[in-house]
Amino acid sequence: MIIIIVMKCTAQIRRKRSGKREAILEVIRKTKTHPAARWVYEELKPHIPGLSLGTVYRNIGLFREEGAVVSVGVVAGEERFDAVTAPHPHQICERCGKVLDLPAPGETMLTPLAEMAGENGFTADYRKTVFYGLCRECVAGG
Repeated sequence: MIIIIVMKCTAQIRRKRSGKREAILEVIRKTKTHPAARWVYEELKPHIPGLSLGTVYRNIGLFREEGAVVSVGVVAGEERFDAVTAPHPHQICERCGKVLDLPAPGETMLTPLAEMAGENGFTADYRKTVFYGLCRECVAGG
């Protein structure tokens, strides 16, 4: 008789150090623009000639799995990322594609919403709030 035990590993996977991987994460962390993978690639390519767009996509996928970055959503056909992983709302300009952080609302604002969700038998694992509209510059520009 063979008994197989499957255990879920919650420890972070140890990955081989990679200069490209570190550079990709550093670029995402240093910008407030909530970049797309292509933007990250274009920023790094002059400094890392052997870098491919596929490498950038694969590493961003790893960062998402590990919780180092989160997806803000798709803007103008490209998924955008944020290295600030604590829950906070975003605003996305539908004209120019700018993505901006908003301050996180106080828990007193969120408690009634969580209670309403609970009344429906819903259990929330995480929250994501995005406001769509026009940024200040696009409103001023007409």
